[in-house]
Amino acid sequence: MRAGVVVAAQPGVEDLAVRAEELGLHSFWVNDTPMVHGDPFVALSLCAKATSRIRLGIGVTSPALRSAPAAASGLASLNALAPGRIICGVGTGNTARRTLGMRPTTAARLENFTVALQDLCAGRSTEYREGDRVRDIRFLHAGAQVNTADPIEFVVAALLGPKAAAVAGRRGTGLISFGLLDPTAWHALHDTRRHAAQGTPRDPDSHMDSRADSYVVTSLHLLDEDEDPHGDAARDATGHLVLSLLAFAADTAADTPAFAGQLGPEEREAVRRLLDRRGTTATAPDRHTKLYPNYLGRITPQDRDLVLPSLMNTLALVGTRDDLLARITTLEQAGVDELLIQPVIDPPTEMALLAKLLT
Repeated sequence: MRAGVVVAAQPGVEDLAVRAEELGLHSFWVNDTPMVHGDPFVALSLCAKATSRIRLGIGVTSPALRSAPAAASGLASLNALAPGRIICGVGTGNTARRTLGMRPTTAARLENFTVALQDLCAGRSTEYREGDRVRDIRFLHAGAQVNTADPIEFVVAALLGPKAAAVAGRRGTGLISFGLLDPTAWHALHDTRRHAAQGTPRDPDSHMDSRADSYVVTSLHLLDEDEDPHGDAARDATGHLVLSLLAFAADTAADTPAFAGQLGPEEREAVRRLLDRRGTTATAPDRHTKLYPNYLGRITPQDRDLVLPSLMNTLALVGTRDDLLARITTLEQAGVDELLIQPVIDPPTEMALLAKLLT
C-alpha cells in the first residue's frame, strides 16, 4: 500500500513536504478548514516550489467554502507550479461548515461543484449559476498563470453514507475517508461507486477523471515491547482523531441524532463530559466556538480520559508491527490504495515510521 501524510497549514510546512518526499511518501495533503487551520493553497504553493516528485493534495475543499471559479483557479495555479502532481479532495464541507456553526451542503451541490472543477481544470467551459443567472465560463488567461494541460486528480470525501460514493462513481473520481478502518464499510463504498459508474456514459471528451484511487486518513502508533496499547503515549498519538469524532457527535446531537445514537453508553458519556468540559451544550448556538478550537491538534493531558479504547481501535492504527501490517493488509484487500496519517506528536518521526512500515 502507498503512504502519505495530512497536515495543517503552518509556517515551515514546506520543510515537512521535503522530508516526506525524501522518505519516499507518495502524497502530502493540507486540510482546508478556514476557521481552524491556515490556507492550503498558500501552504501547497510553498510545498510545490520546495519539492519535485511528491503529489500534493487539498484535503478537502467544498462548494460551501469556495466558488468553483475560485477553487479551480487555485488548483490550476498549483498545477502550474507542480505539473501533474495536484490532488483535489472535494466534500460537503462537514467539518469546515460545522466550525462555522453551519450545516454541510448537499450531495447534489457537491456533484455540480465537482463537475465544474473537472471541466475548468481541464481547460473546458462549464455552466456557472448564481441565482437565476446562468453563464458558460472558462479560463481566460493568456500565458502560464494556470496549467490545464496536466491532469489533476479528484477524490470525493465519503463516510458511511452512499450519496458521496455515488457522486464519485458518476464523476469517475476516487474516494477519501477519515478514520474509516472497517473493511466491510470500504467494500460498501466501492460497491456504491461501481454501481453509480455503471450507469454513467464514458465520453472520452467529458469531465470524467481516469483515476479512481481510495485514500484513508488515520493515525499510527507503533507499540514498544510490553507497552500498554491504551496508555498515555497511544492516547496522545490518536487522541486528536477521537476528540474530533466526539466533538462532531456533541455538535450534531441535536440536529443529527442518528449519528450520536450509534454510539455506545460509554461513548455517549464521553460526549457529555466533553460538552461539560468545554462549557457548552448540545443546543447552544455558539457551541462551535467551544468545541472546535485546536481541532485535530495535539490533545492536552487533561483530555486523555476522553480517548476511549473503543474509539482508538475504530479510528486509528495502534499495535505491534505485525498487528499494524495485518490491519493495513486487510484495508488494502478492501480496495484502499493509500494510507494517510495525520501526525501531531512529532511529524518527522511519525512520517519516518510510516515510510519504514510501508515503503
